Amino acid sequence: MMKDTLDYIEQFTDNFCPEIGIVLGSGLGELADEYCEYAIPYDKIPGFAKSTVEGHKGQLVFAQINNRKVVMMQGRNHFYEGHSMQDITYPIKVMKKLGVKTVILTNAAGAVNKSFRPGDLMIITDHINMMGTNPLIGTNDEELGTRFPDMSEIYNKNLVKLALAAGRVLNLNLRQGVYIASTGPSYETPAEIKMARTMGADAAGMSTVPEAIVANYCGMKVIGISCISNYASGVSTKKLTHEEVIKTTNSVKTKFKDLILLLLKNI
Repeated sequence: MMKDTLDYIEQFTDNFCPEIGIVLGSGLGELADEYCEYAIPYDKIPGFAKSTVEGHKGQLVFAQINNRKVVMMQGRNHFYEGHSMQDITYPIKVMKKLGVKTVILTNAAGAVNKSFRPGDLMIITDHINMMGTNPLIGTNDEELGTRFPDMSEIYNKNLVKLALAAGRVLNLNLRQGVYIASTGPSYETPAEIKMARTMGADAAGMSTVPEAIVANYCGMKVIGISCISNYASGVSTKKLTHEEVIKTTNSVKTKFKDLILLLLKNI
């Protein structure tokens, strides 16, 4: 399957060899629109699942940004859509095969930490996997990684420092914290968020963790950035909706884009 995927992509990219991969979460796809050189819909690529979530265009975008060759996932596939863990992380393995060395993972997340506010950007320093499974379950591909990969530093500390430095230059009040992932698609209950806070989580979402595990397994450097799009359940009395998530991510897309662009210069 991997050979079919790579052969298909190479038909459109003229041997374009990206060094950085970016996964753009809910409402954060504008960066891909602005810099797109080649775009391939997921449903055309062998091995790729089709994204069905509002705010996710569902295409692989190739671009040159600040003299860096980049491949972007304009929207991701989620476990809650009915895809397998292997399906939703397959694009990360494809990035590895294309030559990507560094992966930037983004998402929209709910504030578990009571000091966080919608519109904040949080640099992920670690994560908690509450999805009940692991994308590395199954036969291991020794060409990609070892059977029992170390996960003590999934989110590269040097990249975290670079992101924080970029935030200071841009006068952004970047947060740092732990991201907790559950399967969704229902939002967490107030009791579950209270448990997450007790466990040390700062933000909650339904993605990113499987991709981070696989990228680290493949030997790629990883940095994660969450757009705090809403208060998690029980933090405020407001009902949670996907519309609110999209509205908030749209309101901060400029500062998010500026952060990514400056980070690309310094990686």
